[in-house]
Amino acid sequence: MASPASGAAGAGDDDNAGRRPSSSLIDPLLVSRTSSIGGAERNAAKGKHWAAADKAERRAAKESGGEDGRPLLFRSYKVKGALLHPYRALIFARLIAVLLFFVWRIRHNNSDIMWFWTLSVVGDVWFGFSWLLNQLPKFNPVKTIPDLAALRRHCDLPDGGSRLPGVDAFVTTADPVDEPVLYTMNCVLSILAADYPVDRSACYLSDDSGALILYEALVETAKFATLWVPFCRKHCVEPRAPESYFELEAPPSYAGSAPEEFKNDSRVVQLEYDEFKLRLEALPDTIRKRSDVYNSMKTDQGAPNATWMANGTQWPGTWIDPVENHRKGHHAGIVKVVLDHPIRGHNLSLKDSTGYSLNFGVIDVRIPMLVYVSREKNPSYDHNKKAGALNAQLRASALLSNAQFIINFDCDHYINNSQALRAAICFMIDQREGDNTAFVQFPQRFDNVDPKDRYGNHNRVFFDGTMLALNGLQGPSYLGTGCMFRRLALYGIDPPHWRQDSITPKASQFGDSTLLLESVSEALNQERCTSPPSLNDTYVAEMEKVVSASFDKKTDWGKGVGYIYDIATEDIVTGFRIHGQGWRSMYCTLKHDAFCGTAPINLTERLHQIVRWSGGSLEMFFSHNNPLIGGRRLQLLQRVSYLNMTIYPVTSLFILLYAISPVMWLIPDEVYIQRPFTRYVLYLVVIILMIHMIGWLEIKWAGITWLDYWRNEQFFMIGSTSAYPTAVLHMVVNLLTKKGIHFRVTSKQTTADTNDKFADLYEMRWVPMLIPTMVVLVANIGAIGVAIGKTVVYMGVWTIQQKRHAAMGLLFNMWVMFLLYPFALAIMGRWAKRPIILLVLLPVIFVIVALVYVATHILLANIIPF
Repeated sequence: MASPASGAAGAGDDDNAGRRPSSSLIDPLLVSRTSSIGGAERNAAKGKHWAAADKAERRAAKESGGEDGRPLLFRSYKVKGALLHPYRALIFARLIAVLLFFVWRIRHNNSDIMWFWTLSVVGDVWFGFSWLLNQLPKFNPVKTIPDLAALRRHCDLPDGGSRLPGVDAFVTTADPVDEPVLYTMNCVLSILAADYPVDRSACYLSDDSGALILYEALVETAKFATLWVPFCRKHCVEPRAPESYFELEAPPSYAGSAPEEFKNDSRVVQLEYDEFKLRLEALPDTIRKRSDVYNSMKTDQGAPNATWMANGTQWPGTWIDPVENHRKGHHAGIVKVVLDHPIRGHNLSLKDSTGYSLNFGVIDVRIPMLVYVSREKNPSYDHNKKAGALNAQLRASALLSNAQFIINFDCDHYINNSQALRAAICFMIDQREGDNTAFVQFPQRFDNVDPKDRYGNHNRVFFDGTMLALNGLQGPSYLGTGCMFRRLALYGIDPPHWRQDSITPKASQFGDSTLLLESVSEALNQERCTSPPSLNDTYVAEMEKVVSASFDKKTDWGKGVGYIYDIATEDIVTGFRIHGQGWRSMYCTLKHDAFCGTAPINLTERLHQIVRWSGGSLEMFFSHNNPLIGGRRLQLLQRVSYLNMTIYPVTSLFILLYAISPVMWLIPDEVYIQRPFTRYVLYLVVIILMIHMIGWLEIKWAGITWLDYWRNEQFFMIGSTSAYPTAVLHMVVNLLTKKGIHFRVTSKQTTADTNDKFADLYEMRWVPMLIPTMVVLVANIGAIGVAIGKTVVYMGVWTIQQKRHAAMGLLFNMWVMFLLYPFALAIMGRWAKRPIILLVLLPVIFVIVALVYVATHILLANIIPF
């Protein structure tokens, strides 16, 4: 969500041991950037600020031999008292200081503009309240590290088999233009190549556009996977998304006994990958030319220009030339199994697919099941955006694989650590909280962000601070991608200690599909499909039925079952609904990041993303999922956290008010918001310093840098003068007109500049929401210039107190300028590549404004004597 990391003793050998495809295969040979991860994760977890918090549990489990035969599969760490106690004490001290500040302001209600004083008091009360909501849930940060070595000892069998549960991976994409096909296919390839038993995993791609290009791209990906997946297993490649692997700046070193074989395999795979990319790029032309040929063979006059598949049948989804029932937003539902379950074979051989014959010896060359899903679209129905697509995948997967666990990805994310699925399973089957854990959330990481992270895309204050804090409560919130769910939790089933003894799935809850109801019963009994169903015409028709546009109607889908509808941010409210039933969640941190993705580095696209997130949060507050009244089994501080997540955009209104107030410099007379002004400013300075002292302690235990913290502060200021007020305005319109936040797919396309990876960073795209930010910037630049001019004019008559007050006011202006520095760079466009220009330009502007003020004052003094 928008703004308002590691194994231990058994996890030590986890990633090294974890790279073995199975006990019967060769040892890892490739020593890449992830080597020695186990020891590094252990040291990172224990760090000087963290201490093991589960020693007693481990001792008891060792003495008892385990309550139910399951080992402890993750380790917990808490912040050491030497840091945690001062941290808590400082929070309490600042709370007292804020309360004293409020009392002082009320008792000294002396101001030159009383209405502005009243607004400022209300704003300060809101600032204090929102800070408290943000700070209270951070009293007990907990870091949890999966023990992959223990998982292997428990689940990997001597014969090469496995006791690991099934996992269905969901990938969602909405548009092959805004979300490039190559990104999506790399996400799919990383899932197919993950270190997980091939007969226990499946990948489902949801294509909301219904475009043939994505289906045929998936077919091409399946062919390339027959080479890529065995190559990854043989040489233990990391990461397992080919685009990211081949873009590594430093080629991985090789410490095995067959370096020449690795070089040869790598060369062959890279050549084939380049050919694969060319085939993807050519797909639009290939499909159009093929369709033109087939359409020209049609003898019926006036027949529509259909889109044709390679097998000579008409594509049931959207057509190149759209017609009724075959256009965007109006097409049939499609479910196609691209790669069948490994138990039946996928009918693709390496040599037939690529023309190469590499020696993979005893490497398992099988590939997990791969399925294309495109739900039906019909203008008569609300399709419920991403939540609707995820629920369609959830139902289709229930009929095909019905895995106990589900992990979902946005199409621009990929598995960066092949052990990620195993890491999440450690929390799901642990003997302590495993049965009560509904989902495991991973931090979001991005590999396309500019080195200075100008717009705070990494958001480490949230991902490495706030989320670790929530991990010490009922668990982190769901963040939309990189999250593994328990299928039963998504079905709206209560956790075991709240669950009824007998539950019968009903058509009124899950829909009128007999096969779907049977699959829900199997899930309730913890049954997993080891033998996939026979894909006859009847079964295919049933799969298409459950992805139809009308299937959700008069059911609990989108309300108490599946991902939640009628809100712009389905993630936070889905997590809230699950937590409200009494489930908990876990936050999984790994030294070698589990997943990586692509973030919008253009300021306008970034702010559009923030508008949707913050607008969705406000929508949640004004719904029946309000944290004050919903979630009957939420813990108190978990409820406080959700309340903070839903109302934080309102803070921007008061920030905007303060940020524009420097226009008062233009008033000839002195205007003070509070008297005595000196004491007022000193109070503010003390309170601001205390919050940054707390921030410094958070930086220590979160393991982030001052730059991360400062970027967070800067972007919050930019968002508070643009995106957040826009979201509040959207919410007001929503309450008056019942029109929700408009969903806008964030474009991942970048400016075409092969010489500059971050070219899009320097493209300024003006939109109305940026006007207030521009006004604030101009107001503060102008205020500084006018202040300099006033100093020249009144220096001889100002008292020492007046000079001190002017200097204090300028401190505020300069602070706002520092916070808006990234926005000023954005205005400069490509000139921002040399920030020194801004540092020279601003003083010049200050001087010009000062000279204009002095000249104007002299002119007016001659015309209108003061």
